[in-house]
Amino acid sequence: MRLEDKVAIITGGGSGIGRATARLFSLEGARVLVADLRGEKAQQVAEEIRKEGGIAEAMAADVSQEKQAEGIAKRTVELWKRIDILVNNAASFIKKRVDEATRADWEEVLGVNVLGTSFCSKYVIPAMQKQKKGAIVNLGSINGVLGMPDFMTYNATKAAIINMTKSMALDLAPYNIRVNCVCPGQTNTPALETVLRSLGSSIEEGEKKYCDRHMIKRFGKPEEIAPAILFVASDEASFMTSSIVMVDGGYTGN
Repeated sequence: MRLEDKVAIITGGGSGIGRATARLFSLEGARVLVADLRGEKAQQVAEEIRKEGGIAEAMAADVSQEKQAEGIAKRTVELWKRIDILVNNAASFIKKRVDEATRADWEEVLGVNVLGTSFCSKYVIPAMQKQKKGAIVNLGSINGVLGMPDFMTYNATKAAIINMTKSMALDLAPYNIRVNCVCPGQTNTPALETVLRSLGSSIEEGEKKYCDRHMIKRFGKPEEIAPAILFVASDEASFMTSSIVMVDGGYTGN
């Protein structure tokens, strides 16, 4: 198993890509802390993992709040005495044009996507430094490298995460902490369903309307993104840091 005896934190682990990643990590031998703003969703995923014979705990936390982000790291160390992997997956999907976005919109999307990534990383680093090893995986997006209409607020935060990854990798390399970024394309998650619903479409209708730029003419599945996260988090990727990994059905290459 690729993550045997590892301890991993998955933020936003209650649904979508986070849920798929938490379950895959467990199958590969990791003990998993599932953190999510919606504690009941985190608990459901932890229970799924335990029913499959894995080891998992759930925690309700708002990563945009520094004390709560710190609490995620503290709880993990209390449970298992170490932190090997952090997956910064929690996200706010506020999508507004520059002429529509309010200060409140910016504060929410920056708070979760940028500050949350920073806070969670900050508080796992001491444990990783003590161990002289660790892996942080940030979740970017194709939105961070491409302009998309009506998504300016979200796009800006994902672009920031891509650059944060590179800067973090430089800063943490002396401690043998690797930092990489996985950028999913349009993926069939509850968040995508919500976005499509706001546009008056279902997932099926959305695939017909919005998948023309995908070489693979469909939305991705969370279970297709999770293996890329697993790879860069595992020791198989020991020579990878500061990498931006696109998992997007060919969208950015078309």
